[in-house]
Amino acid sequence: MIDAPDIDLTPVVAEQPDPVLFATVSGAHLYGFPSRDSDVDLRGVHLLPTADLVGLREPDETRSRMWVRDGVEMDLVTHDLRKFVRLMLRRNGYVLEQLLSPLVVHTTDAHRELAELAPGVLTSHHAHHYRGFATTQWRLFEKTGELKPLLYTFRVLLTGIHLMRSGEVQPHLPTLIAGVGAPTYLPELIAAKAEREHGGADVDHARVAADIERLHGVLDEAQTASALPDAPSAYDALHAFVVRTRLES
Repeated sequence: MIDAPDIDLTPVVAEQPDPVLFATVSGAHLYGFPSRDSDVDLRGVHLLPTADLVGLREPDETRSRMWVRDGVEMDLVTHDLRKFVRLMLRRNGYVLEQLLSPLVVHTTDAHRELAELAPGVLTSHHAHHYRGFATTQWRLFEKTGELKPLLYTFRVLLTGIHLMRSGEVQPHLPTLIAGVGAPTYLPELIAAKAEREHGGADVDHARVAADIERLHGVLDEAQTASALPDAPSAYDALHAFVVRTRLES
């Protein structure tokens, strides 16, 4: 079960300067290891006016804002539809997790249609995204010894393995633990993360390093054996969707 943040987020969407096609919760709440003081990561897509894209000025394709609302730290990032779809076509698992997040704050028909097109961008090369993300988080863990990047390392590796095997984007670590042969100590680490957002990881470093190396190998094998295609199949459909959605606005 994915726990949603206990705060009304709908006013945040209403405050945005341009129409929002969707807004979902990402980050630790989506990944299944929020702490009591975790911030709320809101991600989504806004729709710029056509004039902003055809004039001389550079369009504001990405907007980000961090602030505190009702005592909770908020982190909002939205992309214009065209940029978001381009990211989808660049084997970017992160934006797919946002698009398909079950923690929906705001949705539209366009959001639902875009989600239906998402399987057409999945390829075996998405393994590179998760492999690279895991490497970055592991380096951060080795530098800081903190629990958060360690859990992120496990999460992205297991998400990548699951995607290669099933064709499903599943970012929720507690769900992944049951199906990919994850280390048995991960539930304890998730419980520890629930108590504090920042802090050291009380783990056997050598054992953890061996498990991470093993999962990298599993991801490599899963990519080699994956039934996912080599290239996206939904480019034309996504192009038509972006054009139609922009013109209808």
